[in-house]
Amino acid sequence: MNQKTLRVAIDANEANTHRRVGSNVYAFEIIRAIYDLTKNNNDIYFTILLSSEPVDDMPPQHTGWQYKVIGPKLLWTQFAEPIFLFLNHSKIDVLFTPSHYAPRHSAVPYISSVMDLAYLNYPKQFNQNDLIQLKHWTKYSVKKAQKVITISQFTKSDIINRYQKKSENVIVAYPDISQTTPASVQETKNFFKKHQIRKPYFLFLGTIQPRKNLIRLIEAYEQLCRRLSSQQFKKGQKTNRLPQLVLAGKIGWLSDPIISRLEKSPFLKQIILTGYISESIKPTLYEQATASILLGLHEGFGIPPLESLQYGCLPIVSNTTSLPEVVGEAGFQVNPYDVKKIAVAMEKALKLSIKNKAVYRSKGKKQLKKFSWEKSAQIIIATIKQVAHEHSK
Repeated sequence: MNQKTLRVAIDANEANTHRRVGSNVYAFEIIRAIYDLTKNNNDIYFTILLSSEPVDDMPPQHTGWQYKVIGPKLLWTQFAEPIFLFLNHSKIDVLFTPSHYAPRHSAVPYISSVMDLAYLNYPKQFNQNDLIQLKHWTKYSVKKAQKVITISQFTKSDIINRYQKKSENVIVAYPDISQTTPASVQETKNFFKKHQIRKPYFLFLGTIQPRKNLIRLIEAYEQLCRRLSSQQFKKGQKTNRLPQLVLAGKIGWLSDPIISRLEKSPFLKQIILTGYISESIKPTLYEQATASILLGLHEGFGIPPLESLQYGCLPIVSNTTSLPEVVGEAGFQVNPYDVKKIAVAMEKALKLSIKNKAVYRSKGKKQLKKFSWEKSAQIIIATIKQVAHEHSK
């Protein structure tokens, strides 16, 4: 480049919301980490593009970090943003968007992001309008991007196979865990009392939806309860201390078959459906659980198992897609289609000795070191500089 200062635009709309989930959290944490790494750097100037005023916790402005609110809001990515880029292309070297969508026509080179391609693998689990937009907008965003940021080696391979993107143009920048202030002791007691949660229990934390494979989890839980009841009967023990299954999360799209199956369970009284839970309750839920369980059929990354490791809880996960990357040797990996093996893993976790629990916690601490917002932001900044350099030739 001829000029010394690198001029970067960031489409920050994905992060600019009060209630963040999934990709909103990723966008916000990455943007905040980029801000922290560059706020004392005079060689990079950021223009943060938004369709509305920045929410309170977005990083504050300074000389090298300026917000630009542009309109109209309707189809912002396809009209307001490309028009701004066209009018200001001489003042912007690279656009970075931490979301699936980039402008169909961009006057500057850009880096887009992809969290996962579940909509291609499980199209029936998305409503039609979302599916059409995800399929078509993501396709051209990826095709035209100089680089694509993604969140796991699994999703990287998926992008390469689906969109014929070169390996060197798909960059993995892992998510990390956002810091959470735990609820007070009294708030936690009230939550556990309200939902009648008691130890021991297995914890699923996430949206109640088909892709999470919850019907097989319920079936595996039932197998476990029958086996434990049989063992207790043979020993002449009461069977009223069977472990609970806690399903913590909001009811999502196409959840009716899951709820119907749950209501038919002979162990329904032992299954707790909490609905949406606040971030502040999560730490204690993990800490008190026998194990967390995520048997998703297609996971771009899998934040719950990483949270589980953070709070010293053993994760049981699918041995497919990205989940082995997240857990490594710090948890149990099972075939998500094999109900019997899922039940066996649950029983093994329930009967794990104190010594072996400590071994898994130690492995969990080691595994956590692989994931850092700062490391991922460094990767993205390096990618931005690379794209700017290549485009200036």
